[in-house]
Amino acid sequence: MVQGLETDVKQIALYDGTFGPREVRLLSAAIAADFSQYRVLRGAVAELEAKESQTPASRVRLGVCLYLLGRYDRAIEALKNADGGALALFYLAKCCVAKQQFTEAVPALDAAARAGYDHDECALAKAEALRYDHKPDAALAALDQLSGAVEQTSEYLYQRGATVAVLGNTAEAVALYERAVEGDRNHAGALFGLALENDRHGNDDLALELYKRSASQFPSHVGALINLGVLYEDREQYDRAGYCYRRVLDVYPAHPRARLYVKDAAASGDQFYDEDAQKKRDRMSQVLNIPVTDFELSVRSRNCLQKMGVMTLGDLCRCTEQELLSSKNFGETSLVEIKEMLASKGLKLGQMAPERHATEMFEPQALSADEQALLGRPISDLNLSVRARKCMIRLGITTIAELVRRTGDDLLECKNFGVTSLNEVREKLTTLALKLRGD
Repeated sequence: MVQGLETDVKQIALYDGTFGPREVRLLSAAIAADFSQYRVLRGAVAELEAKESQTPASRVRLGVCLYLLGRYDRAIEALKNADGGALALFYLAKCCVAKQQFTEAVPALDAAARAGYDHDECALAKAEALRYDHKPDAALAALDQLSGAVEQTSEYLYQRGATVAVLGNTAEAVALYERAVEGDRNHAGALFGLALENDRHGNDDLALELYKRSASQFPSHVGALINLGVLYEDREQYDRAGYCYRRVLDVYPAHPRARLYVKDAAASGDQFYDEDAQKKRDRMSQVLNIPVTDFELSVRSRNCLQKMGVMTLGDLCRCTEQELLSSKNFGETSLVEIKEMLASKGLKLGQMAPERHATEMFEPQALSADEQALLGRPISDLNLSVRARKCMIRLGITTIAELVRRTGDDLLECKNFGVTSLNEVREKLTTLALKLRGD
């Protein structure tokens, strides 16, 4: 069956024959039945683009297929140079809606209707464009102008439901969504509308099923995929969540929320969570983050530690006796004092020394004012993803200086912090010409 679908997708995309609304529906149905066909279509479009000569008719085929792939800029270019017919104008408008170019979409839909594209479909698409353009009253007026059989179609009921929802009539919207699903149980928009309302009211199980049904269609409702992924994450089904986000990125490679969420899901899914071990690490982390200033040390010891950039007990545990004694004015008396302080917390010098290199210790007094200001900036300035930020909170890291004193392994020990989040932190630091200890 899959092989047959693949053949159909390639033939429809590449065959120089009839190409109209029916063929577009066949492509959508094939991909909805088996999403791997999306890649087949992508390969066929690459072959189509590689052809040396393009006719106006072939540009229509190319433009519509690019629209289905979510490559809207290239689709617009192809469709603007196509035959100027009804199909080209209709999908040019659909691309403009996807690009939020609503002032261009509406006249293109009017032109498509004049050129012979189904008048009702153009009117419904126009209502959708007006609603997305924050003009729900105008959208409702466009729907009110329609009459006859179209008023019983699922698309009409969905568009009307979505419009009255924006206007604040939730009860009517839900009733319209339900009628739309009765007419077409696979209507992606109506299923998403129902899922969203159940999600808002805490009906998670029903919302999950409705989101799944909506997301299984093609083109998929992006909101359904995103929200479905979030529900999967809540259930700690991170592989499924990541799949939802990657589906969005297949069509919208730069989608900001999907890019962020797929990293977070990967970070959580990569971790084997041992609750007892995590509790021990959390307790140790709290101890290691105790500032040395919380202890009554001699002035000489405090000054030496400050010059060496030693701010916490963890910093001390990464130092060896030799490194402390090599610091100016730090003698045996101060060393004994430091050892006793660490012993009171069950720690000792050098126990974490392998996690660092002596050359990575910096002396704040040797830094310029600008460098000190940079290191003193709050960690929030890095604009980290949700999971990376949670790790910073768990580890008690509040400034960039505290972050760069950590190794990659330190961060990876934190719950739900994976390699993806570690790479994100490293990339953020690189933009500031900084790096983690040990990198």
